[in-house]
Amino acid sequence: MKTITDELLNALSAGAAASSRQRLNHNLHTRLDDPIQRFCNAMEPQTYVRPHRHAGEERWELFLALRGAAVVLTFDGVGTVLQRVPLAAEGPVRCVEIPGETWHTIACEASGTVLLEIKPGPYQRLTDKDFASWAPAEGEPAALDLPAWYRRAQPGDTPPL
Repeated sequence: MKTITDELLNALSAGAAASSRQRLNHNLHTRLDDPIQRFCNAMEPQTYVRPHRHAGEERWELFLALRGAAVVLTFDGVGTVLQRVPLAAEGPVRCVEIPGETWHTIACEASGTVLLEIKPGPYQRLTDKDFASWAPAEGEPAALDLPAWYRRAQPGDTPPL
């Protein structure tokens, strides 16, 4: 039996804070070809998650806030924010499921945030995500200020690129 304990969440949060990417995953699935991918994703407010979509309507993605808070943004094809959904372990919204083919990102709003992510597998690194051409790649200088912008972005806004 697998469990998600306070000890695990504490270790993940510490690992995310120490990571250059400011996030750290812990897989609950045992194989990358598992038909359902399940993992805890610990993140810090400085982490940058490049906007992306999962190809195919059957490639949905679910986020459940276990600790802390984050905001999920969806975009149109040129980067205009369509929706903003704040997630928090204390509510009022704790979970969101994003349909396949939807441009989206997530921005951490509180240190120590841990989300449970569930999505269809199998995981294939080269085809798992279709990254937005209108958003900088992770590690590029233009990406440094985007996590803060994502946290305050509202529907109708476009990223300051």
